[in-house]
This record gives sequence, C-alpha cells and structure tokens, in this order.
Amino acid sequence: MNRPFHAAYHVCDLEQARTFYRDVLGCTEGRSTETWVDFDFFGNQLSLHVGTPFTTTRTGQVGDHKVLMPHIGVVLPLEEWLALADRLSRLGTTFEIPPVIRFAGEPGEQRTMFFLDPSGNPIEVKGFNDFDGLFAH
Repeated sequence: MNRPFHAAYHVCDLEQARTFYRDVLGCTEGRSTETWVDFDFFGNQLSLHVGTPFTTTRTGQVGDHKVLMPHIGVVLPLEEWLALADRLSRLGTTFEIPPVIRFAGEPGEQRTMFFLDPSGNPIEVKGFNDFDGLFAH
C-alpha cells in the first residue's frame, strides 16, 4: 500500500489558493484556520500556509526540458491525467510545460505537465499507463 505524503508550503493569498486547488484542480478542502488550509491533493495531504512562497529556478534538466526547482507533484493513472489535462486546458491554464509525452518508447514513459498555482508555486502532474515504469531505469 502506498502511503500518502504530506507537503506544506507558502501561498500569498488563502482565498486565491482555495479557488485554484478546489475549483481548478478539484481538490477537497479539509481543516483550516485564518492562516492555513489543508487539501486532499489526489490522496495526499497538502497544507498551504500564508507566507512568502519558496524561490524557484529553472535548473532541473529532465529530458528536453529545464524544469522549475523545487516543485511538488503527483503521479496519476493515465486516464485521470488525461482528464485533468483536458480540464486545465479548457479552463485556460497557462502551462510552464504543456501536456507532453516524456521518454516515449523508453522505460519510464510518462505524460507530464507543469503549471503554477496563483502564488507561483510550480506543480508537476505525471501520468503513467503502467505504474511499474515509475522507477524504471
């Protein structure tokens, strides 16, 4: 059984974060106070706290892309990934890396997309047809 991860980071505005994580990504809101809110981030616990978001740099060379580091992400079954990619596209999401196939025909073939939350925090969502490829090399 996989164990859910917990991640916590800063956002500039809780109401903007609520709208994005709930209405755009489809996450369910959990506990909250005036300074933080929890979300069910695809089966994982994400705690968003009011503060200054972490600094990112485009230093992660992965395949043909330089990705923003650090970033958070989630790995979804391919069907869920395709539905989310379609939803984000229909909602007019600006992608840092648009939905694409990475490592086509190789071990670890995956779909990926990168976008930012309203506070500029980078999020990667991967999609796998076969989760056995998640740690393939």
